[in-house]
Amino acid sequence: MNLHDTSQPARSRPDELVPSRYAVQVGDIEVLVVSDGVLPLPTTMLGHNADPAVRAAWLKDMFLPPDAFDWALNVVVVRSGDKTILIDAGLGADPDLHLPRAGQLIKRLESAGIDLASVTDLVLTHMHMDHIGGLLVDGIKDRLRPDLQIHVAAAEVKFWESPDFSHTAMPPGFPDALRSAAKRFAKEYHNHLRQFDEEHEVAPGVVARRTGGHTPGHSVVRLSSGGEALTFAGDAVFAVGFDQPEWHNGFEHDPEEAARVRVRLLRELAKTGELLVATHLPFPSVGRVALDGDVFRWVPIFWDY
Repeated sequence: MNLHDTSQPARSRPDELVPSRYAVQVGDIEVLVVSDGVLPLPTTMLGHNADPAVRAAWLKDMFLPPDAFDWALNVVVVRSGDKTILIDAGLGADPDLHLPRAGQLIKRLESAGIDLASVTDLVLTHMHMDHIGGLLVDGIKDRLRPDLQIHVAAAEVKFWESPDFSHTAMPPGFPDALRSAAKRFAKEYHNHLRQFDEEHEVAPGVVARRTGGHTPGHSVVRLSSGGEALTFAGDAVFAVGFDQPEWHNGFEHDPEEAARVRVRLLRELAKTGELLVATHLPFPSVGRVALDGDVFRWVPIFWDY
């Protein structure tokens, strides 16, 4: 674009002015954070156990709208050794929920030059539909390797055989959609599942660890190489979780345990100083955790370009 003369229309208009991907190097491990888009959800989902006035004040202080705002959806591609690992798979397409701005993963992987057939492993932090739905899009399974290995905690697979939503506070339609997506995923990808109990090394320096809380089998993935580290926290941490780690997110199946997991993880990350990426932190979601007394603080990295 000519900044001195903007009167003439551009000859071509890209789909996106800013590519929705961000590269990070962790020692010898290559990391690419990819945006799957955004989910517009009610702000009550941030802390359904919080005093509404306190929640409203937090939103105002963050310059966020009071009723609904866009939750980021982030996925990570990791290259370690001879493996290309996808951590989570985005939302996919669910027209019944009217979420057209999400489910962008496949086209954004393609724009980043990542062939689905090159993915050797998939790690699932958990089996909510915004983490598995990308692989349920029509025709995607046929484009994946026949020997694709999908790593997921055994407790997660077991949970979705008969999921309990009694402690969640989700918008209407979501529980049924979540049940349906998890059931279909388990059926279609049963032969690809590689279940682990508590911890599993997927590739050199790439370790999945079950935390529980958000769901019984929720896991985080830690990357470590050359004295550097990055943790992909899945849904263990949300944007409000630094200031208000005790607030219950509407998608948490065991909110009290999820809060304990969150505090424990944030303390670990503040101690190590390693990088943090999470599904629903604003893209590109890369930053660190600081501890100011008893309060956590999110410190985004300076964008490196």
